[in-house]
Amino acid sequence: MEGSCGLITLQKKPVALKSISVTLSIHEFVACVSATLNYENEEKVPLEASFVFPMDEDSAVYSFEALVDGKKIVAELQDKMEAQQKYEDAISQGQEAYLLEEDSDSRDVFCCNVGNLQPGSKVELTLRYVQELPLDADGALRYVLPAILNPRYHLSGRLEDSCLDIKTPLVPLDELPYTLSMVATISSQHGIQRVHSNCPLSAVAFLADDKTSAQVSLAEGHKFDRDVELLIYYREVHSPRVSVEAGMLEKKPERNLPSPIKTVLHYISRCPDSLMGDPSVMVSFYPNIPEDEASVTCGEFVFLMDCSGSMQCPMNNQDGSQSRIEAAQETLILLLKSLPIGCYFNIYQFGSSYKEFFPESVKYTQQTMEEAVNRVKLMRADLGGTEILAPLQNIYRKPSIPGHPLQLFIFTDGEVSDTFSVIKEVQSKGNKHRCFSFGIGEGASTSLIKSIARVSGGTSEFITGKDRMQPKVLRSLKHSLQPAVEDISLSWNLPPGVSANLLSPEPTVIFRGQRLILYARLTGKMPAAEATGEVGLKYTLQGKRFEDKLTFSLKPKPDADLTIHRLAAKSFIQTKDLGLTQTPAMDKKDVLKISIESGVISSFTAFIAINKELKKPVQGPRVYREIPRPVLYKAFMSPRFLCGSGAPLLHTQSLGRTYSSLRGSVSMMGNPCSSNNSRTKSKSSHKVIGGTKLMQLIDLQKANGSWDLNEDLTKILGVSLEDLLAAHPAQHVDLSGWATVLAVVWLHTHGKDKKMEWELLERKAVAWIHTQAGSTVPMLVKAANTLLKSSVDPAVFAP
Repeated sequence: MEGSCGLITLQKKPVALKSISVTLSIHEFVACVSATLNYENEEKVPLEASFVFPMDEDSAVYSFEALVDGKKIVAELQDKMEAQQKYEDAISQGQEAYLLEEDSDSRDVFCCNVGNLQPGSKVELTLRYVQELPLDADGALRYVLPAILNPRYHLSGRLEDSCLDIKTPLVPLDELPYTLSMVATISSQHGIQRVHSNCPLSAVAFLADDKTSAQVSLAEGHKFDRDVELLIYYREVHSPRVSVEAGMLEKKPERNLPSPIKTVLHYISRCPDSLMGDPSVMVSFYPNIPEDEASVTCGEFVFLMDCSGSMQCPMNNQDGSQSRIEAAQETLILLLKSLPIGCYFNIYQFGSSYKEFFPESVKYTQQTMEEAVNRVKLMRADLGGTEILAPLQNIYRKPSIPGHPLQLFIFTDGEVSDTFSVIKEVQSKGNKHRCFSFGIGEGASTSLIKSIARVSGGTSEFITGKDRMQPKVLRSLKHSLQPAVEDISLSWNLPPGVSANLLSPEPTVIFRGQRLILYARLTGKMPAAEATGEVGLKYTLQGKRFEDKLTFSLKPKPDADLTIHRLAAKSFIQTKDLGLTQTPAMDKKDVLKISIESGVISSFTAFIAINKELKKPVQGPRVYREIPRPVLYKAFMSPRFLCGSGAPLLHTQSLGRTYSSLRGSVSMMGNPCSSNNSRTKSKSSHKVIGGTKLMQLIDLQKANGSWDLNEDLTKILGVSLEDLLAAHPAQHVDLSGWATVLAVVWLHTHGKDKKMEWELLERKAVAWIHTQAGSTVPMLVKAANTLLKSSVDPAVFAP
């Protein structure tokens, strides 16, 4: 659950936020974002304030500035400890100062301290970042503007230095004083088909006759009660390409340049062969991996499910929405029905503590599947907070099963107490498993979800708004069942004297239908004349060798924002940066160097700005206040989700940045879905799993893929048992074979819109039918179509 935040006094009284304006420029699959927040201190005393906002894990934040009473103050990126000390020294002397840093426990949350904001002062805070846009399965590029004014709940009580611990009273959305505006300009050489959003938009205005550029904006009246998502559909998204960006020219810093640029230019003037001085390359591959119906049948599949109290919350704010735990139950049943015969599996539930279904992973049989399904149906969101490290360590301590590589599926809707420790734990076991991670609901940590998948060679998905969890999870299961792509290598063919140094991690896994983006730095003397280079991606699949090659121009294109350089730096930083306490000393040195050089923030750097032209120190003590937050979901106010009081409010007992004392009074109403709340363990009313006919049918499927012919099946099919028996065309085929054909025909007739969810279990059913019915399959399909008044193509039963 999220609430209002933004520029907030350390006592949690808001500086009046008037408006938020976002300018978004999307070119192909890269977004350049500038967000400006306008505030005014209407108090009669000076304030020290904190601006807290979430940011996607993949965002490269490279600029931060404040406009105070018409005067611009541009922050410099420095060593974090030095920046923090300069900030404290400045505000203790009555100077206006600004500090922007990553949260100490999560790379996707930032905190900006604004020191000594004078009475009546106005301030505009502007941050800039660039980001790769992820590609959805349907070909949409997805941009998400995080809920920057919504505080995120952190469920661990052990944090002392984190801005994630903010908890405030509830207020209706119509009492929020600020507005949000966003204008997005989109361009692609392939042409734009359409733009969708989860929020009302203006009509898309095409800026060119060939529809290669367009502009769209948020409709007026948006109150920022959710993340703003844009789905951009190009005419062609799977075109591999190489972009070469010119580096910054070697020159001495000029007086009238912004401070971050001065810092970069000063570094380059001392080090001409720096990252920002050399050309950078962005390579995007779309490997054409052939589809193979012969999925892997071995593996150890472990499902780690969040059962903290917040999983009671609805999946979205629509009436009748499933709760997160209900969607999780359905998803686990689909997973269990879709597993291949011969594999091993286990399920863990976690919250403040954890439970495992079996002491160790068990072989997938009818008996073990039935036992697991029955326990899934009893699952509740009653395990308190969100502590994922302990169950992970338990899973990794288990002995490996020979011939069955570990495939780990992690589901969570919240933050964990120490994101970097979890990432490091997964990374340390990356060579023995793959992790597929799922963030449930808005506000799930992109740092956690994306990082644990990236370091282990898996994939990550986020389920927000009206998204269904089931198809996204089953798509990941399909990835885990794909035959392994091996011997992946990257090769470069460049002119003599030019070399490419990879800044991204070496690719270790490729999935069918997914994009692979790599960054490299070109060093050496670039050819004066027009020249080309070639980059190749080689890999082996089931003994066959494949190679994708791209030829590109070596003539670099200038970009004033150095977008590719920033993204390359971010990719490098993500590979080595594991936070203040978990990063090895050598990696810390590399991260600090690249961060300072590129201007891209990291765990070891922070932006600092001091208004040194203030004629006299700010006078007067700073006061302590508390602020409300809005209710985002109507359902949270229903008796089903209200969990009583007890969530702590935060305040500080010191004037400086003393976070160790961030513990305080109690709010009148805590987070209705907070896992910290003691009442979340009470019983909640859950819908019966299998409430839809589709889930009822799937629930009846056996582990080997077959169905039994019984009364339960006849109720779903809508045909009496007598009619089913009378229509059986092949008496030498047992009734289970006939029932299974009927079930598959029903799926194709009544469940077409959810095919992604049952595709794997249907594949298992078809394979079983052929072992039982052989040459009589066409006869059975024809009879099933006639009986069920369907017209399913017999080709779906092809072996």
